Amino acid sequence: MVAPATILGLRGVQVVFSIVVLGLTAYLVDAYILTPASVSFMLFSSIWTLIAVAYLVLAPTRFPRAAHKFAIGAVEFLTMLFWFAAFVAVASRWGNQWWAGRHGTFYSCGVAAIVFSAFLWLTFVATTVLAALHIRRTPKNDTVAPVMTGV
Repeated sequence: MVAPATILGLRGVQVVFSIVVLGLTAYLVDAYILTPASVSFMLFSSIWTLIAVAYLVLAPTRFPRAAHKFAIGAVEFLTMLFWFAAFVAVASRWGNQWWAGRHGTFYSCGVAAIVFSAFLWLTFVATTVLAALHIRRTPKNDTVAPVMTGV
């Protein structure tokens, strides 16, 4: 069983890192003339994460009928996939560009966004595993997620 403080700590890290990636990718989108889809998707993923974490934290405590265990597992899994796709897509683009040899602010912001996105993906891997373990361990007729009790 995981302590609720651990889960809330992971949620806090997810929010902080998402805000960092939001700022970095907003700078990149502003600096581009024609923004690549991969960078725009990373920006979307950071906004999605803020909404998803709000749901994952508030639904079990404030709206228990909306906290179905499969819905929470689906949001966790979808967010994990978004971050994996975002950081891989931007990383593959970043290595093949003409500015890769210059290490200026634009390049460094992209690298920082990639690194923070990879860490976000890892945090969502952890919370997705915890959600999957909860789904597996609870009886079939118990559909409501626990109130931050962990697994």
